[in-house]
Amino acid sequence: MTTPEEEELDVYSRTVIRAVEQVGPAVVSIRPAGSPRRRPAVELMGSGFFITPDGYLLTNSHVIRPIRHPEITLIDGRTFPARVIGEDPVTDLAVLRVEHEGTFPAARLGDSSRLRLGQLVVAIGNPLGFQFTVSAGIISGLGRALQGPGGRIIEDIIQTDAALNPGNSGGPLVDSRGQVIGVCVATLLGAENIAFAIPSHTAEWVAALLIKEGRIRRAYLGLVVQVRPISWPSEAAGLEIVEVDRRGPAARAGLQEGDILIRVGGQPVRSLGELHRFLAHWPPGRPLEVQVLRHNQLRMFTLIPQEAPSLGS
Repeated sequence: MTTPEEEELDVYSRTVIRAVEQVGPAVVSIRPAGSPRRRPAVELMGSGFFITPDGYLLTNSHVIRPIRHPEITLIDGRTFPARVIGEDPVTDLAVLRVEHEGTFPAARLGDSSRLRLGQLVVAIGNPLGFQFTVSAGIISGLGRALQGPGGRIIEDIIQTDAALNPGNSGGPLVDSRGQVIGVCVATLLGAENIAFAIPSHTAEWVAALLIKEGRIRRAYLGLVVQVRPISWPSEAAGLEIVEVDRRGPAARAGLQEGDILIRVGGQPVRSLGELHRFLAHWPPGRPLEVQVLRHNQLRMFTLIPQEAPSLGS
């Protein structure tokens, strides 16, 4: 049942307002402890959001890396010190913990694997020091690869035209049901109406491992891939290899740019999330069979994955 005030609004406005009301209380600003709250340095600011009532929150790795002692501020003005639980530069995600006797409003992670082009999304964050700012747009691309901070390639990225600016990084990208389907990560310098977010299905498993172990050890293949639809029996999509590390395991095994990865260790890989989850549990040094399509012909290769190199500064 809608109130008289809600009836005066159009459907689009009501949808955006509901999404903001559901997720907004879980969103925080992140800055160095003791910094001025009105005009801190933009490069030392970011956003985040609680994913559990007991104080675990999600943000970007590049947001917390330069901050020695992070401090978070809620929409109601309360401020708390936060502790870094772990970070994963490969996916540009990090988990913080606020230790407090009470509970916090937590956002719910949705299913980003069901996103469709043109779908309405809402971004909430703290761009350019303006706390709790809302922007709305649509999903304009899926499965993108993006060069992140330090030159690292971040894969399986959501593209949106929702306005994002420095300080939005780490904030939630929300669907019309008020569920977080992405973690805002960057804008493309010099471009208008192009912004990016890490999908929630990646954020969910990364956060779970960081909370449990504090880090993610993954096997390294030495390639960059992007999702590509294919016509192959029982497979609707694969991962096209767009870059190969000449010194890595994939190159040594004979994989090439343009190959389409469809199975790893006997398991289908239709998204970057599936590949990342597989490699996070595969022991480095253990031989790994992969299947690829090359010129529409199925070929088998055996790789010897190594431990992913350190991505520290």
